Amino acid sequence: MLFRPRPEKLELILLRYLKPRMEFSYDQALNYTNLVKGYEGELKSDIWLKGLTGEWLVLHDLLFEYHGSKFQIDTLIITFEKIYLLDVKYFEGDYSIKDDKWYNPAGTLQKNPLHQLERCETLLTKLLLKLGHHYEIESYLIFNNPEFHLNTTSINPAFIFPTQLNRFLKKLNMKPVKLHKKHYQLAKQLVDHNQEESPYSRLPQYSFEKLKKGIICSNNCNTFYSDEQLICKKCGCKEEVDAAVLRSVEEFSLLFPDRKITTEGIHDWCGIIKSKKTIRRILRKYLTLHRHSRSSYYSFKE
Repeated sequence: MLFRPRPEKLELILLRYLKPRMEFSYDQALNYTNLVKGYEGELKSDIWLKGLTGEWLVLHDLLFEYHGSKFQIDTLIITFEKIYLLDVKYFEGDYSIKDDKWYNPAGTLQKNPLHQLERCETLLTKLLLKLGHHYEIESYLIFNNPEFHLNTTSINPAFIFPTQLNRFLKKLNMKPVKLHKKHYQLAKQLVDHNQEESPYSRLPQYSFEKLKKGIICSNNCNTFYSDEQLICKKCGCKEEVDAAVLRSVEEFSLLFPDRKITTEGIHDWCGIIKSKKTIRRILRKYLTLHRHSRSSYYSFKE
């Protein structure tokens, strides 16, 4: 049973909005690419885990804090007698381990994911005890990119390589046992303790004035519509004006959470919609109007 589905990370959504509107530095572009690949790997892992049979409680993308130390978990699987902690790595290319140090295909030293996994397991064990639960935890690094290879002289049992994924799933499915009420209580406790961390401090610096204005094609081709017909010159996608403006309003509200949604602001943000009356009509139709003597603004309907 999928107890907590995986939400798309707000940081990734915001970077996707920013990418066509500003120029990323090399490091910013690399960070964005890594986030996209990481999320792609997590989604593939989620699809793979749909092959679980019997009673399981699966929780994705959790952020906890224990005594000032934060730790993130890709996937937790609660079974009758133990908890499986899975850390998904969508690495690509030939990696190597030398003297307990990890090197990427370019030969650059990087963080040892096994050390991160061990830290996560230790903190999770302490958090579970604090919540009144004592479970055995089995932790695994899941490498699910078929283009990944690890050069090492010894194989750690915590490593699950792409060619082992199906066998690992079969192993899990050999021991399904009916869960009790306490297992569901634990899952709810963990979801309740999940933290939401703001990504805004990690984003590139940007401002309303400096970002490129316009409506971006809904087909994720990072192309701006060139006129009010809203037909993408790159992929041929055509969009209705109401849908396009509403997408832009959502984008505006996430990028600028402290700014009011106004007719003037959305008209400037959309760029190619010439008539303010069109913007005002759409905002009044789909959002809630808040009238004030000096200025009016809109908010999304609850």
